[in-house]
Amino acid sequence: QAQLVEYGGGLVQAGGSLRLSCVASGRIFSINAMAWYRQAPGKQRELVAAIGSGGNTNYAESVKGRFTISRDNAKNTVYLQMNSLKPEDTAVYYCNAGVILLGSLPINSWGQGTQVTVSS
Repeated sequence: QAQLVEYGGGLVQAGGSLRLSCVASGRIFSINAMAWYRQAPGKQRELVAAIGSGGNTNYAESVKGRFTISRDNAKNTVYLQMNSLKPEDTAVYYCNAGVILLGSLPINSWGQGTQVTVSS
């Protein structure tokens, strides 16, 4: 079974920066796409950014130009660099990955979430 653990959430003032990390562990053969989602109170979970195994990326319109997603395949890790943060970025951020374990089909895996709070 794959596990995803997020790091790096916290409280930051508007205009500030945070860097989130998510590490996948387990008997991993490879990882397909990796992504960050977020869910604010009373709202649906939404895609923030995604990165394919080859490095292609896509972003939600609301974060384009401010957030950057990257990955280190050797470390089974995905990052989200968040700059120029706004109060509306406040949410629980979740890591998601299509993990292929040894001898298994891809498993859509989720982390437990990390809180990001941006104060005005």
